[in-house]
Amino acid sequence: MMTESAPPATTVNSAQDDFSQQAGESQPGLFAEFLDFLVNNKAWWLTPIIVVLSLVGSLLVFASGVAAPFIYALF
Repeated sequence: MMTESAPPATTVNSAQDDFSQQAGESQPGLFAEFLDFLVNNKAWWLTPIIVVLSLVGSLLVFASGVAAPFIYALF
């Protein structure tokens, strides 16, 4: 009959130190995190969708403000 032994104390301490170090680091921004996602998952097909959605969103924001007559003149 085999029993499990507890991991050595040095492994637990080093894991806690690593966790504490990563918790103390600054968090990446939204754009950096999204770019990291695209690179690691090779999801470059999402890029045109995000670009078009951001352009439409910026058009909606600017169309409701003072710049509306200038935007409509472009189209």
